[in-house]
Amino acid sequence: MRTRPTKPRPDEDISPSEKFLFGGPLRYDYGFTSHEQTMLTVSFLTVARQIPRLLRTAVQLAWQADRAALAAIAVAEIGRALAAAFGLLATNRALASLFASGSTDHLLRAALPAAFAVGGASALAALLGVVSTWAGNRLEPKTERAATVAFLARAARVELAAIEDPEFSRLLESARFGTAAVRRLINQSISVLTALLGLVAAGGVLLTLDPVLLPMLVLIAAPKGWGAVRSARRRYGSMMAWLQHHRAAAILAQQITQPHSAPEVRVHAIGPFVLGHYTAMAQASEQEQNRLARTTAATSLIASALSGLAAAATFAVLGWLVYDGQMALAVAGTAVVGIRTGAADITSLVRAANGLYEEALFVADLERLQRESERRAIPTGGTDLPHRPDTITLEDVGFTYPGRTTPALSDITLTVPRGQVVALVGDNGSGKSTLVKLLCGLYLPDTGRVLWDGTDTSTADRDQLFSSVSVLEQDFQRWPFTLRANVLVGRPEHGDDPALLKRAADYADLHPIVEAQDNGWDTLAARGFQGGVQLSGGQWQRVGMARTHHRATTDGPGNRPTHLVIADEPTSALDAQSEVAAFARIRELADQGLTVILITHRLAATADADLIYVLHQGRLAEQGSHEELMANPAGRYRASYLLQAAQYATAIPHQRDTGPARDKPAPGQPA
Repeated sequence: MRTRPTKPRPDEDISPSEKFLFGGPLRYDYGFTSHEQTMLTVSFLTVARQIPRLLRTAVQLAWQADRAALAAIAVAEIGRALAAAFGLLATNRALASLFASGSTDHLLRAALPAAFAVGGASALAALLGVVSTWAGNRLEPKTERAATVAFLARAARVELAAIEDPEFSRLLESARFGTAAVRRLINQSISVLTALLGLVAAGGVLLTLDPVLLPMLVLIAAPKGWGAVRSARRRYGSMMAWLQHHRAAAILAQQITQPHSAPEVRVHAIGPFVLGHYTAMAQASEQEQNRLARTTAATSLIASALSGLAAAATFAVLGWLVYDGQMALAVAGTAVVGIRTGAADITSLVRAANGLYEEALFVADLERLQRESERRAIPTGGTDLPHRPDTITLEDVGFTYPGRTTPALSDITLTVPRGQVVALVGDNGSGKSTLVKLLCGLYLPDTGRVLWDGTDTSTADRDQLFSSVSVLEQDFQRWPFTLRANVLVGRPEHGDDPALLKRAADYADLHPIVEAQDNGWDTLAARGFQGGVQLSGGQWQRVGMARTHHRATTDGPGNRPTHLVIADEPTSALDAQSEVAAFARIRELADQGLTVILITHRLAATADADLIYVLHQGRLAEQGSHEELMANPAGRYRASYLLQAAQYATAIPHQRDTGPARDKPAPGQPA
């Protein structure tokens, strides 16, 4: 039953609209799409050779998830095959009794036990089918759940550099589909097992009755199997072609209906243009479906004709054998039933094997992710870190992102004293965010060391390091949870503690925002869901500050307190009054003994920092207090500070050209 793989439709077969709008076929560039064309390029023999390995994979997954359910499926499927074989033998015995010589009453009484046996075998097979279905329905979700939990646990534990690696990210995306494919793999494996055992049972009975019957089974079943393989390949190829049309059309439909594109659709009268191309793509999809219908009908006609001719030849041979006395009429009748059953099993086997192979591609990605994630996982254990180090020191630290040749940081040496506000300033791309990720332990330096009171963080217990750090980034995670959960997720191990929640809300002045919501703390901060709301950027920033305070002032696992607070542009979405209050709150954290790393482009805020480090193109350009840096007439910090101050000063006519007075804004004046 080897069939030549159906070639994918060439790109020139796409509709003119797709060519004009998208430049070619619209195919996703995600990890899971790497297997879309695979089934078009393999033969059925390739698939068939993989069946033992694929079944072994499914058994291993099922064994880990639910051994009792797996055993029930195995017993039920073997029992069904044996019941089918027994039913065929009983059918032969019943027919032999009916075709014997004697009175009708005598023949019926003689055939009755065998007839009851046939009925009992059918009933048993049906009952075992129910057991197999029940066990499969029990096993599939457990297997998927186990695979999903393992997948998520591994994904959460790999190094940040792995997540940022495009190749690993693609594998992660494809493996995510593998968790659902595990469930379908179990289902397809059961189908393959059912068809295989049924085929073996039918073939074994026919071979027992008369060796010549087995070639007859192959003769009739082969055209049906060929037709099933051919139709499956055509159907899959058509689905892939239709899929790209559907994706393109769906994008156009979305552009017409989405709010963000609605103004231009109306003002520029783009609606008819988009709708015209949508219609053209829809028509291309219809043409593809018509093509599939024609080719499938032709294949089915040829397969049916060949199978019919084979059946006619088989029945002719059976008739001649019966006429010549070489085969009993009962055996011939049983052969007809067995051959029809075997042919149906072959068709089912082809379809199930194709599905099994396709799902196994994604499961293989899941297995590959397991190996890769173990190799790139954050190590567990290590040297203990001090709870409250007096200094955090970077010694000649360098770091280069994978795939790049220019270092993000080079020869950085600096010290962060305990209980102070240390500001990191510099142009975009100067290395500030990379430096704080090294401080957090998200990256390890390529050269140099990061020391907590002399303990190298590269050999330290990273979990202790993470537990000692609290981060508020400019693009911090806006969880689609309730307001309560969005705050308490800062230290989820403490659960829903009202006192801790109130303390965090007091710090961030979050109560007015909560009280303005109909559901209070139980308000879902995710628009698009029932009861969900959309918070403004400033409101979200207050939520983030409350979360940061909750984490910073609540001990982590093992009563480990937070030592380092990193605030990366923490006030970018706040109004002027709230911004001033926010920087005051950040200073409060340092007054409580915490060490604060402040990253901001608003240099007026850095004037109150205890220590300022200026980065430029990945190197440390300057360091000192605000007064020390402003005293350097050629310094980058002074130039940037005066530039920001001048922007505000020139907005007030009577303050223009005030010369040296621009060195520092007047009290209360933004800079």
